[in-house]
Amino acid sequence: MKITFFGAAGEVGRSCIMVSSGSTNILLDAGVKLGSEDQYPKISDEQLKEIDGIVISHAHLDHCGYLPHIYSAGYRNKTYVTKPTSELANVLINDYMHISNPSDVTKEGLIQLGKNYSLHEYKKEFRIKDFTVSFIPAGHILGSALIKVSDGKKTLLYTGDINLSKTRLLDGADLRGIKADILITESTYGGEKDIFKDEKENVKQMINSTVETIKAGGKVVVPSFAVGRAQEVLFLLDDYMNSGVIPKVPIYEDGMINKAMRIHRHNVIYCRKELQSRILMSDSDPFKSENFIVVEKKGTRTKIATNDESSVIVTTSGMISGGPIMFYLTKMSGNPLNKMILVGYQAEGTLGRALQEGAREITINDSKLKVEMAVETYHLSAHADRKQLETIPGKIAGLQRIFIVHGERSKSEYLKSRFEQMQKKYDVTIPNIGEAFEA
Repeated sequence: MKITFFGAAGEVGRSCIMVSSGSTNILLDAGVKLGSEDQYPKISDEQLKEIDGIVISHAHLDHCGYLPHIYSAGYRNKTYVTKPTSELANVLINDYMHISNPSDVTKEGLIQLGKNYSLHEYKKEFRIKDFTVSFIPAGHILGSALIKVSDGKKTLLYTGDINLSKTRLLDGADLRGIKADILITESTYGGEKDIFKDEKENVKQMINSTVETIKAGGKVVVPSFAVGRAQEVLFLLDDYMNSGVIPKVPIYEDGMINKAMRIHRHNVIYCRKELQSRILMSDSDPFKSENFIVVEKKGTRTKIATNDESSVIVTTSGMISGGPIMFYLTKMSGNPLNKMILVGYQAEGTLGRALQEGAREITINDSKLKVEMAVETYHLSAHADRKQLETIPGKIAGLQRIFIVHGERSKSEYLKSRFEQMQKKYDVTIPNIGEAFEA
């Protein structure tokens, strides 16, 4: 089994790994790295012609956003996904096409992508020539999966993005009874200080901060990924508003969040049993709460952002790299009564990271803006933290080799040092982009 890394090696973004048996080549993920300039996996069109199948772990663009490019380059084989991943990927990829308008994507390529999804359920094996493949619940977002690949001699487990803790939407990743020789693990939060606060205390502080801003007459804006994080945030706000802790103010959904909410509602069978029961057994459907107001017309944004009414705005994009959040920032950043709450990972080089690190002047559309609003971070992460990542190898029977990807290099290196201190000795590697390994 040969493994080649075309992205997400020493970085977060553009996940793309080729696994080869000699006569069969498959890609695990095909993502883009979004930022001031989009970056793509370092795989050539010639290499793409040798691919027999693409297996996608989940619908976030850093794991699936390169698919339009691949099909536009002439790839005509299948892309293997769970049902929710196919639906969410369609929404996110369409939005990416609209915003970035990549020059090498063709209409025919997009049509072929839509035609070539192959849908598979969790824990049901399927074949791609020499390989036996299966999806295992990853706990990250709706439809997300660990990918297990075997050539009959060696078995590989790829985490994609993984979360071991249950959330309001999903149960944690299911690592029961897994045997594998090779692990490819993410390391987004693999750094020394990447240990999340107690969730109850974290949520309490975020809610208290939200209430404080509302009572002072300000607005709270929450930049969020449309898929996963937005639903968690909205459910949280809805629960605390219904219980009376948060005063009754409008909660606005903007961007693609409403489309993602509908897909979650239609695929609730993939969510936690408690959430399914809540919808079936009562009138309380959190996907359709009367507290939520969908922003359907761009023209209403100015009023929402500038009127005297306190409100909460949950909008895309999560790293402040595009989408409606850019508009809200231009209108709201100069008012010290307002507050921005960051709830997810902010990649290096993004506006979200700059604000998180204390930037008080930013540039949007060539205009400089003073940031008078408060900026706070409360991790409602859909990723495992470093302590959880450290437990993964011990849950996999027969594990011998580990590759660490999808993390800033310093975080991957710290996680590597932790793995190497474990009682059982593993062969641990942080690959570079373009490197290939016989495993």
